[in-house]
Amino acid sequence: MFTAWRRRRTLKRHRIPADLWQRTLERLPFLGYLNEEERRRLHDLTVLFLAEKEMHGAAGLELSDEIRLAIAVQACLPILNLGIGYYDGWVGVVVYPGEFEVRRQEVDEAGVVHEWTDRLSGEAWPGGPVVLSWQDVCLSDRGGYNVVIHEFAHKLDMLRKGDADGYPAPHRGMNPALWYETLSQSYEHFCDAVERGEARYPDDPDPPPVDEWGRELPFDAYAAEHPAEFFAVMSEVFFTDPTRLKLCYPELYDQLAAFYRQDPAARLGA
Repeated sequence: MFTAWRRRRTLKRHRIPADLWQRTLERLPFLGYLNEEERRRLHDLTVLFLAEKEMHGAAGLELSDEIRLAIAVQACLPILNLGIGYYDGWVGVVVYPGEFEVRRQEVDEAGVVHEWTDRLSGEAWPGGPVVLSWQDVCLSDRGGYNVVIHEFAHKLDMLRKGDADGYPAPHRGMNPALWYETLSQSYEHFCDAVERGEARYPDDPDPPPVDEWGRELPFDAYAAEHPAEFFAVMSEVFFTDPTRLKLCYPELYDQLAAFYRQDPAARLGA
Protein backbone atom coordinates (compact mmCIF):
# COMPACT_ATOMS: atom_id res chain seq x y z
CA MET A 1 0.00 0.00 0.00
CA PHE A 2 2.80 2.42 0.94
CA THR A 3 4.72 1.55 -2.23
CA ALA A 4 1.70 2.29 -4.41
CA TRP A 5 1.14 5.63 -2.63
CA ARG A 6 4.81 6.57 -3.00
CA ARG A 7 4.74 5.78 -6.71
CA ARG A 8 1.59 7.85 -7.26
CA ARG A 9 3.29 10.75 -5.51
CA THR A 10 6.40 10.32 -7.66
CA LEU A 11 4.30 10.52 -10.84
CA LYS A 12 2.60 13.68 -9.60
CA ARG A 13 5.87 15.40 -8.74
CA HIS A 14 8.17 14.35 -11.56
CA ARG A 15 7.97 14.73 -15.32
CA ILE A 16 10.51 14.26 -18.11
CA PRO A 17 11.14 17.41 -20.20
CA ALA A 18 9.08 17.08 -23.35
CA ASP A 19 11.92 17.92 -25.74
CA LEU A 20 14.27 15.41 -24.13
CA TRP A 21 11.55 12.74 -24.16
CA GLN A 22 10.81 13.33 -27.84
CA ARG A 23 14.48 13.27 -28.86
CA THR A 24 14.97 9.99 -27.03
CA LEU A 25 12.00 8.34 -28.71
CA GLU A 26 13.15 9.52 -32.13
CA ARG A 27 16.58 7.91 -31.63
CA LEU A 28 14.94 4.54 -30.96
CA PRO A 29 12.89 3.64 -34.04
CA PHE A 30 11.40 0.49 -32.53
CA LEU A 31 9.45 2.76 -30.12
CA GLY A 32 7.75 4.42 -33.06
CA TYR A 33 5.06 1.74 -33.24
CA LEU A 34 3.71 2.54 -29.77
CA ASN A 35 0.40 4.35 -29.72
CA GLU A 36 -0.26 7.49 -27.67
CA GLU A 37 -1.58 5.58 -24.64
CA GLU A 38 1.38 3.20 -24.66
CA ARG A 39 3.82 6.09 -24.88
CA ARG A 40 2.12 7.71 -21.90
CA ARG A 41 2.45 4.53 -19.83
CA LEU A 42 6.05 4.10 -20.97
CA HIS A 43 6.72 7.67 -19.84
CA ASP A 44 5.28 6.98 -16.38
CA LEU A 45 7.22 3.75 -15.99
CA THR A 46 10.39 5.56 -17.00
CA VAL A 47 9.76 8.25 -14.37
CA LEU A 48 9.37 5.54 -11.71
CA PHE A 49 12.45 3.70 -12.93
CA LEU A 50 14.61 6.83 -12.73
CA ALA A 51 13.25 7.58 -9.26
CA GLU A 52 13.75 4.08 -7.85
CA LYS A 53 16.98 2.91 -9.48
CA GLU A 54 20.45 4.28 -8.79
CA MET A 55 22.42 4.78 -12.00
CA HIS A 56 26.18 5.32 -11.80
CA GLY A 57 28.88 5.92 -14.38
CA ALA A 58 32.10 3.86 -14.22
CA ALA A 59 35.62 4.28 -15.61
CA GLY A 60 35.20 8.04 -15.82
CA LEU A 61 31.85 8.11 -17.63
CA GLU A 62 29.65 11.00 -16.54
CA LEU A 63 25.99 10.22 -16.85
CA SER A 64 24.00 12.95 -18.58
CA ASP A 65 20.23 13.18 -18.53
CA GLU A 66 20.29 11.84 -22.11
CA ILE A 67 22.21 8.72 -21.07
CA ARG A 68 19.99 8.04 -18.07
CA LEU A 69 16.82 8.45 -20.08
CA ALA A 70 18.01 6.37 -23.05
CA ILE A 71 18.73 3.45 -20.74
CA ALA A 72 15.63 3.84 -18.58
CA VAL A 73 13.13 4.01 -21.44
CA GLN A 74 14.53 0.87 -23.08
CA ALA A 75 14.59 -0.95 -19.74
CA CYS A 76 10.90 -0.13 -19.26
CA LEU A 77 9.68 -1.33 -22.66
CA PRO A 78 9.62 -5.04 -21.63
CA ILE A 79 7.53 -4.21 -18.53
CA LEU A 80 5.14 -1.87 -20.34
CA ASN A 81 2.19 -4.15 -19.53
CA LEU A 82 3.74 -5.87 -16.51
CA GLY A 83 4.54 -2.98 -14.19
CA ILE A 84 7.55 -1.54 -12.39
CA GLY A 85 7.13 -4.13 -9.63
CA TYR A 86 8.78 -6.68 -11.89
CA TYR A 87 12.06 -4.85 -11.24
CA ASP A 88 11.74 -4.86 -7.45
CA GLY A 89 14.51 -6.35 -5.32
CA TRP A 90 17.52 -4.50 -6.70
CA VAL A 91 18.48 -0.88 -7.36
CA GLY A 92 21.73 -0.44 -9.27
CA VAL A 93 22.60 0.25 -12.91
CA VAL A 94 26.31 0.71 -13.69
CA VAL A 95 27.33 2.19 -17.04
CA TYR A 96 30.83 1.91 -18.54
CA PRO A 97 31.98 3.94 -21.56
CA GLY A 98 32.58 0.73 -23.55
CA GLU A 99 33.12 -2.97 -23.01
CA PHE A 100 34.25 -3.91 -19.53
CA GLU A 101 36.26 -6.82 -18.14
CA VAL A 102 34.98 -9.41 -15.68
CA ARG A 103 37.14 -12.04 -14.00
CA ARG A 104 35.72 -15.56 -14.17
CA GLN A 105 36.55 -18.64 -12.16
CA GLU A 106 35.47 -22.23 -12.62
CA VAL A 107 36.40 -25.51 -10.93
CA ASP A 108 36.45 -28.53 -13.26
CA GLU A 109 35.56 -32.11 -12.37
CA ALA A 110 39.14 -32.78 -11.32
CA GLY A 111 39.06 -29.91 -8.85
CA VAL A 112 41.33 -27.69 -10.94
CA VAL A 113 40.52 -23.99 -10.76
CA HIS A 114 40.44 -22.17 -14.10
CA GLU A 115 40.47 -18.37 -14.27
CA TRP A 116 39.99 -16.09 -17.24
CA THR A 117 38.82 -12.62 -18.21
CA ASP A 118 35.69 -11.89 -20.25
CA ARG A 119 35.07 -8.66 -22.12
CA LEU A 120 31.38 -7.87 -21.94
CA SER A 121 28.89 -5.36 -23.28
CA GLY A 122 26.43 -6.07 -20.50
CA GLU A 123 25.78 -8.22 -17.47
CA ALA A 124 22.94 -8.71 -14.98
CA TRP A 125 23.80 -9.87 -11.48
CA PRO A 126 21.31 -11.87 -9.40
CA GLY A 127 20.04 -9.52 -6.71
CA GLY A 128 22.56 -6.93 -7.85
CA PRO A 129 23.03 -4.32 -10.53
CA VAL A 130 22.70 -4.36 -14.27
CA VAL A 131 26.03 -3.40 -15.89
CA LEU A 132 26.03 -1.88 -19.38
CA SER A 133 28.43 -0.57 -22.00
CA TRP A 134 27.25 2.83 -23.18
CA GLN A 135 28.99 2.23 -26.52
CA ASP A 136 26.75 -0.80 -27.03
CA VAL A 137 23.65 0.98 -25.79
CA CYS A 138 24.25 3.47 -28.62
CA LEU A 139 23.85 0.60 -31.11
CA SER A 140 20.24 0.08 -30.00
CA ASP A 141 18.86 1.59 -33.20
CA ARG A 142 20.01 -1.51 -35.08
CA GLY A 143 17.20 -4.00 -35.57
CA GLY A 144 17.61 -7.16 -33.53
CA TYR A 145 20.37 -5.89 -31.22
CA ASN A 146 19.65 -4.23 -27.92
CA VAL A 147 21.93 -4.73 -24.92
CA VAL A 148 19.52 -2.96 -22.56
CA ILE A 149 16.56 -5.21 -23.37
CA HIS A 150 18.91 -8.21 -23.29
CA GLU A 151 20.13 -7.57 -19.77
CA PHE A 152 16.73 -6.60 -18.40
CA ALA A 153 15.27 -9.78 -19.90
CA HIS A 154 17.81 -11.58 -17.72
CA LYS A 155 16.43 -9.67 -14.73
CA LEU A 156 12.92 -10.90 -15.54
CA ASP A 157 14.33 -14.40 -15.94
CA MET A 158 15.90 -14.14 -12.47
CA LEU A 159 12.69 -13.00 -10.80
CA ARG A 160 11.71 -15.19 -7.84
CA LYS A 161 14.48 -17.74 -8.43
CA GLY A 162 17.76 -15.84 -8.04
CA ASP A 163 19.45 -16.72 -11.32
CA ALA A 164 18.74 -16.81 -15.03
CA ASP A 165 18.11 -20.23 -16.56
CA GLY A 166 16.17 -19.22 -19.68
CA TYR A 167 12.80 -20.34 -18.34
CA PRO A 168 11.11 -17.49 -16.45
CA ALA A 169 7.90 -18.42 -14.68
CA PRO A 170 4.83 -17.95 -16.91
CA HIS A 171 2.01 -15.66 -15.83
CA ARG A 172 -1.44 -16.74 -14.81
CA GLY A 173 -3.52 -17.48 -17.86
CA MET A 174 -0.54 -18.85 -19.78
CA ASN A 175 -0.18 -22.57 -20.45
CA PRO A 176 2.94 -23.52 -18.44
CA ALA A 177 3.56 -26.75 -20.35
CA LEU A 178 3.33 -24.98 -23.71
CA TRP A 179 5.54 -22.12 -22.48
CA TYR A 180 8.37 -24.36 -21.31
CA GLU A 181 8.05 -26.75 -24.25
CA THR A 182 8.17 -23.91 -26.80
CA LEU A 183 11.23 -22.31 -25.20
CA SER A 184 13.03 -25.64 -24.99
CA GLN A 185 12.22 -26.82 -28.52
CA SER A 186 13.05 -23.45 -30.07
CA TYR A 187 16.38 -23.36 -28.27
CA GLU A 188 17.26 -26.90 -29.36
CA HIS A 189 16.29 -26.11 -32.96
CA PHE A 190 18.47 -23.01 -32.96
CA CYS A 191 21.45 -24.85 -31.44
CA ASP A 192 21.13 -27.58 -34.07
CA ALA A 193 21.11 -24.97 -36.82
CA VAL A 194 24.21 -23.28 -35.41
CA GLU A 195 26.02 -26.61 -35.23
CA ARG A 196 25.09 -27.40 -38.81
CA GLY A 197 26.41 -24.03 -39.85
CA GLU A 198 29.74 -24.70 -38.20
CA ALA A 199 29.92 -28.10 -39.89
CA ARG A 200 29.36 -26.50 -43.30
CA TYR A 201 32.29 -24.11 -42.91
CA PRO A 202 35.05 -26.16 -41.24
CA ASP A 203 37.85 -23.84 -42.42
CA ASP A 204 36.16 -20.64 -41.30
CA PRO A 205 37.16 -19.64 -37.74
CA ASP A 206 33.89 -17.73 -37.34
CA PRO A 207 31.35 -19.40 -39.64
CA PRO A 208 27.92 -17.85 -40.13
CA PRO A 209 25.21 -20.09 -38.63
CA VAL A 210 22.76 -21.52 -41.15
CA ASP A 211 19.43 -23.29 -40.97
CA GLU A 212 18.49 -26.66 -42.46
CA TRP A 213 18.16 -25.09 -45.91
CA GLY A 214 21.65 -23.63 -45.81
CA ARG A 215 20.48 -20.06 -45.26
CA GLU A 216 22.23 -17.83 -42.78
CA LEU A 217 20.32 -17.63 -39.51
CA PRO A 218 18.65 -14.30 -38.81
CA PHE A 219 19.67 -14.22 -35.14
CA ASP A 220 22.89 -13.84 -33.19
CA ALA A 221 24.56 -17.23 -32.72
CA TYR A 222 25.30 -16.18 -29.13
CA ALA A 223 21.74 -17.28 -28.40
CA ALA A 224 22.98 -20.88 -28.63
CA GLU A 225 25.35 -20.42 -25.67
CA HIS A 226 22.73 -21.18 -23.02
CA PRO A 227 18.92 -21.16 -22.66
CA ALA A 228 19.22 -17.92 -20.66
CA GLU A 229 21.04 -16.24 -23.55
CA PHE A 230 18.48 -17.61 -25.99
CA PHE A 231 15.63 -16.07 -24.00
CA ALA A 232 17.46 -12.72 -23.76
CA VAL A 233 18.43 -12.59 -27.45
CA MET A 234 14.93 -13.56 -28.57
CA SER A 235 13.54 -10.86 -26.28
CA GLU A 236 15.77 -8.32 -28.05
CA VAL A 237 14.43 -9.39 -31.42
CA PHE A 238 10.84 -9.58 -30.15
CA PHE A 239 10.86 -5.87 -29.38
CA THR A 240 13.20 -4.47 -32.05
CA ASP A 241 12.45 -6.69 -35.07
CA PRO A 242 9.24 -8.57 -34.24
CA THR A 243 8.26 -9.37 -37.83
CA ARG A 244 11.46 -11.36 -38.33
CA LEU A 245 10.95 -13.35 -35.14
CA LYS A 246 7.33 -14.10 -35.99
CA LEU A 247 8.37 -15.32 -39.44
CA CYS A 248 11.15 -17.59 -38.19
CA TYR A 249 9.70 -18.83 -34.90
CA PRO A 250 5.94 -18.15 -34.88
CA GLU A 251 5.21 -20.38 -31.87
CA LEU A 252 7.97 -18.74 -29.85
CA TYR A 253 6.72 -15.31 -30.89
CA ASP A 254 3.22 -16.14 -29.64
CA GLN A 255 4.56 -17.31 -26.29
CA LEU A 256 6.72 -14.21 -25.83
CA ALA A 257 3.69 -12.09 -26.72
CA ALA A 258 1.79 -13.83 -23.92
CA PHE A 259 4.69 -13.43 -21.50
CA TYR A 260 5.33 -9.75 -22.18
CA ARG A 261 1.62 -9.07 -22.77
CA GLN A 262 2.52 -7.18 -25.94
CA ASP A 263 2.23 -7.86 -29.66
CA PRO A 264 4.81 -5.66 -31.43
CA ALA A 265 4.28 -7.34 -34.80
CA ALA A 266 0.57 -6.51 -34.70
CA ARG A 267 1.45 -2.85 -34.11
CA LEU A 268 3.41 -3.00 -37.34
CA GLY A 269 0.51 -4.65 -39.17
CA ALA A 270 2.27 -8.04 -39.40
